[in-house]
Amino acid sequence: MYYIYIATNKNNTALYTGISNALERRMLEHTAKESPNSFTAKYNIDKLVYYDTFPNAKDAIFAEKKIKDWKRDKKIKLIEDMNPKWRDLFEM
Repeated sequence: MYYIYIATNKNNTALYTGISNALERRMLEHTAKESPNSFTAKYNIDKLVYYDTFPNAKDAIFAEKKIKDWKRDKKIKLIEDMNPKWRDLFEM
């Protein structure tokens, strides 16, 4: 199973789109700032607000690239369709 996800910071000001085959581990890496010079560390990305699952890496990579090309307002619509209150889905 592969996941694409969108994560943000506590103020929802920065959006990060990623892919992982272990979503929980990946979010723990973001919250621990394992890569201190990364985008996610710089903008304190630690809140999971959207995810979707895919049976294989090829489909997940295709979806991730598509979402990364979107403008912010389209990403916000995607998030709010699944998670209208922008709750941290990692904590649930």
